[in-house]
Amino acid sequence: MDPPKKAHRTKTSGAKANKNKKNAEKNNPKAFGFLSGRKAERAARRNLDRDQTRLHVPLVDRTPMEAPPVVVAVVGPPGTGKTTLIKSLVKRYTKHSLSEIKGPITVISGKKRRLTFIECNNDLNSMIDVAKVADLILLLIDASFGLEMETFEFLNILQSHGFPKIMGVLTHLDRFKNNKTLKTTKKKLKHRFWTEIYQGAKLFYLSGVINGRYPNQEILNLSRFISVMKFRPLIWRNTHPYMIADRVEDLTDPEMVRQNPNCDRTVTLYGYLRGTNMKSGMRVHIPGVGDQYMDDVSILPDPCPLPDKVRKRLDEKQKLIYAPMSDVGGIMYDKDAVYINVPGSFTKKSQLVKGIVGDNGSGDEGQEDEDEDEEHDYEKGQGERMVMNLQDAPDTLASQLEESELRIFADSAPMRAGDIEEADDVDMDEDDQEDYCEQESTGRKGPRELIEADSNGRVRRRAVFGDENDDVEMESDDEEEEEEEDDDDDNDDEDEEDEDEDEEEEDDQESSNGRRKYKSKSEVKHKPGKKNDSDSDGEEEDIAFAESDSDLGDLTGEEDEYDDDSALRWKDNLMAKAESVFHSRRRPNLIRLIYGDRKYTPEQIVNGDIEETPLKLKGEEEDNEASDEDFGTGPGAAGEDDSDDDGEDFLTLKKEDSDTTVAKMIDSCKSTVEFTGLEEWDDLDLKESIRDRFVTGSLDVPGATPTADDEDEAFGDFEDLETGEKVEASGKDGSSVGEKSYEDMSRNDIAAKKEQLKKKFEAEYGDEEEDKKDFYDEIKGEMAMQQQINEAEFEDDDPITRAMVEGFRPGTYVRILLKDMPCEFIRHFQPEFPIVMGGLLPAEENYGFIQVRIKKHRWHKKILKTNDPLIFSLGWRRLQTMPIYSLNDGTRNRMLKYTPEHMHCLATIYGPIHPPNTGFCCVQNVADGTSAFRISATGVVLDIDHSVEIVKKLKLTGHPYKIHKNTAFIKDMFTSALEVAKFEGANIRTVSGIRGQVKKALQKPDGHFRATFEDKVLMSDIIFLRAWYSIKPKKYCNPVTSLLLAKKKEWKGMRLTGQVRHDLQMQTPQDHDSLYRPVERMTRRFNTLKVPKSIRAALPFASKPKLLAPQRKPGLLQRRAVMLEPEEKKIYTLMQQIHTLKREKDRKRTEKDKERKVVYEKKKAKETANYENRVKRERKEVFRAQGKEQKRQALKEAGGRLKKKHKASDD
Repeated sequence: MDPPKKAHRTKTSGAKANKNKKNAEKNNPKAFGFLSGRKAERAARRNLDRDQTRLHVPLVDRTPMEAPPVVVAVVGPPGTGKTTLIKSLVKRYTKHSLSEIKGPITVISGKKRRLTFIECNNDLNSMIDVAKVADLILLLIDASFGLEMETFEFLNILQSHGFPKIMGVLTHLDRFKNNKTLKTTKKKLKHRFWTEIYQGAKLFYLSGVINGRYPNQEILNLSRFISVMKFRPLIWRNTHPYMIADRVEDLTDPEMVRQNPNCDRTVTLYGYLRGTNMKSGMRVHIPGVGDQYMDDVSILPDPCPLPDKVRKRLDEKQKLIYAPMSDVGGIMYDKDAVYINVPGSFTKKSQLVKGIVGDNGSGDEGQEDEDEDEEHDYEKGQGERMVMNLQDAPDTLASQLEESELRIFADSAPMRAGDIEEADDVDMDEDDQEDYCEQESTGRKGPRELIEADSNGRVRRRAVFGDENDDVEMESDDEEEEEEEDDDDDNDDEDEEDEDEDEEEEDDQESSNGRRKYKSKSEVKHKPGKKNDSDSDGEEEDIAFAESDSDLGDLTGEEDEYDDDSALRWKDNLMAKAESVFHSRRRPNLIRLIYGDRKYTPEQIVNGDIEETPLKLKGEEEDNEASDEDFGTGPGAAGEDDSDDDGEDFLTLKKEDSDTTVAKMIDSCKSTVEFTGLEEWDDLDLKESIRDRFVTGSLDVPGATPTADDEDEAFGDFEDLETGEKVEASGKDGSSVGEKSYEDMSRNDIAAKKEQLKKKFEAEYGDEEEDKKDFYDEIKGEMAMQQQINEAEFEDDDPITRAMVEGFRPGTYVRILLKDMPCEFIRHFQPEFPIVMGGLLPAEENYGFIQVRIKKHRWHKKILKTNDPLIFSLGWRRLQTMPIYSLNDGTRNRMLKYTPEHMHCLATIYGPIHPPNTGFCCVQNVADGTSAFRISATGVVLDIDHSVEIVKKLKLTGHPYKIHKNTAFIKDMFTSALEVAKFEGANIRTVSGIRGQVKKALQKPDGHFRATFEDKVLMSDIIFLRAWYSIKPKKYCNPVTSLLLAKKKEWKGMRLTGQVRHDLQMQTPQDHDSLYRPVERMTRRFNTLKVPKSIRAALPFASKPKLLAPQRKPGLLQRRAVMLEPEEKKIYTLMQQIHTLKREKDRKRTEKDKERKVVYEKKKAKETANYENRVKRERKEVFRAQGKEQKRQALKEAGGRLKKKHKASDD
């Protein structure tokens, strides 16, 4: 059951309350009401439209109560500041400075949230793996350079795998010297980022680096947004378990590895489970390695647990960090051993030397170590030597003070500070305790040890102190609460308020620079109202989380004072003195004197003539005689075990066993409780007599006879007012509801009965609240109810049984054992590359043909060709296969040789089965370092089919060689009678459109057949048969095993045919049938149309054919001679002369044009030569002037002018 959440308390005073009051006066709803009904209707419609925009497809959120750490991936091109950003964020959350980033880094960011940071390399494999598991993406962009191709590639990969939350970060803003240029660049990049993501996507700005990290205020702003970020469940991760390995170990027998270095290894992976429950026998896939079976899964303690108690803020010791691959979190790995760094343990130099001497039996080795330390003393600075001397101190100041003794009298026992410490704590009032706590909290924390190894291999222990700025005063709690509420008001969501409060409280804690309030010794040793048993438990908890030697020293001092009671006993002669002093300082209890036994008159009380009896505590002997030995109201009051020597133990310091006793000791104004009268309540009969007087008792009055009205009231009789039917409950003697009578029923049974009646009533008459719910709310309610039922089913089972039935739950830190792992996985292991282990559903282990919808990316330069190998990122896997592209025309899938431009097509691939609607992306080569866009295509899975039908169009042509009326014999289409037999009944047609059918093969010649047509065909017609040829995809599937390579960015699979020919320097083969030949078309000759004479005679003249036979002999006109008249001869002669003159003039004009053109060409060539010479001279002069100027500048820089000045002065 979840602990109750802290209720929000509205501020009633202060600046924030005054601000809210002013805003309340401004926000008057009556002042902004609608006067027009049309405007009101538009506003209502707009609100409804906005309400619809927030709706989305409801998904079941399978995140457990203790959620796994949120995976924050830092992605960007090289040189954008990924490592610096992770270091800054880790420093912000944990106050820890990382030297290097290797593998996942888990930190605690709040009371309910943990973060795992992953740095993504500039590698397609890493980018694909990170996109599948990251919950939040921090996309870094170099603002001084602009958007790079890797950024767009990663965005397209994200779109194919669910598109998690993404936040942009602009870096290198300090390189802009002009503010206007900086502002313009920010605006341009922001709008481009919004175009790729969505309008309003978060974009943060990080300026220059200060001391190796980004500015604290900018990192604080970014960390706040990370802490309040909400994540929508993604479909693939919501149906598959997965794990990001933050630790890898090789458990193979070293002897086996020595004998066979290439043997399979036994490997264990450690990490948090995410997604859904992981079954123990489930098959898993590691991208870059392959499919594996889990041999063993075991639950381990959480190395980075959330705070177990609800606190207002996180303590420093709760801000944990776990990064084993980065040498953080107490574990460091190398090839030979595992080093465990325990910061809480410290061995002094002197004790280390003594231990070495004791182990060896001689001091030779210890002396060598001392000599070695002396040799390195000259390298140590003054401050380092001072710290070393302080570390080698035999005792601390607190322990020396506790061991110091003071003898008050000559014959008295010596006293120590630790013996009387508790007495001081009990006498200390609340104000003194608060002041004492504040004084304790202002003390600095001691140094902590950091083990390092120098270049020589020698282990050195560095003293690491807290933050440098420890002089800043801590802010008050009121200011902290005001700041918390300022931040909480900005977020309406309760989770965001909690996370924002955590951040604000951490900021306040940061402003105090690491100072923390610790419990004073009085709080540690003795708390009013707690027994010894509870104190012992608290002591164990404090010891477990002790941060310094002084904390441990306090507890050891307390144990010493309990062990040594003789040192606290004073001599008997001090008893009377102490008693008299006690009576003189003791205030009279006026309440007991006035309202108690009334032994004294008011005059005696006013005059002080009273002798008050001592208080009787629980457990003391009941004595009527008041003696001096029996009183005790201070901390030295005796318990029931010390009743015999009360007088001697008057000042003995012991803890009380009762809260009441301590309360009486602190407040002496309470009246005395007489315990003698309480013994009678031990009788059970007496208790039963008054049981009905309390709420837990029976509500019936004893001895009263129940009336009819009471019976109806008790047994739930009612009358249906609509039908008039009287519904009566059976009496005690009859059959009751259930099998219990009302008197025997408990409150839970009655509540269950009422709930059942309520449900029955709601089922008959409906529920008003249910009627108001829409379809969206109903679906979400059903999902929530089903989730509650699932959680309640295994609530009472133990963790082992639960894991066996439902699997290991997300958020659990597990150790997974894998056997038969390739040796290259361990040999070439690099923690910079993420190791993802995803669970496979039973159907995903099978292989078959998958039909997908694919589209070539618009930025990819080349179109994709069928049967060219392509690398698919599908589900958890990265595999290379050979797709066949096709289009569906309604009846069949027609194969395409190339992908179409700007449209989708179908593709069929062979590989592991994946469910429909699974997104994927494709690349041609993961090792390609080209600057072009590398994402080739994207798509989604449509269907799963082990047998697929893809056909290719096939046209067979033939020619007729014998024609009858509607029958013809066809040749050149088939080569054998068997082929003809397979195509009997197939439809054929001519180019002119005459349809026909294949009938039967002829015996001779082979391949000829008889066909029938719907009309007579011609010898010149071409007969063709349109058929479809079935294409079978090739069963090729090659997983990308990049993690098994030493150079993980250079994995190469099957190459393209063009690449193979290029590498082998081969020419492209020329297929004779694929060459284009010139088309030779014969001229068709048509026979003359012959019309019968009878028809010609009947035709009208306009329709009669005008066909004349060619003249065989010359006619009269051709044979007749032409004789000209004299006048006609003169005219003919004149025209001949005129034409002759014209031709001569044209000839002369042409010759002159040629001569003129030659002259012009010569002139043009001369002008061109002159122009070129002039340009050459001008260039020479310009270059000469430039050379002189450069020489003059060189002389000026070398001091040439000074030489000229000296020369002029000499003249």
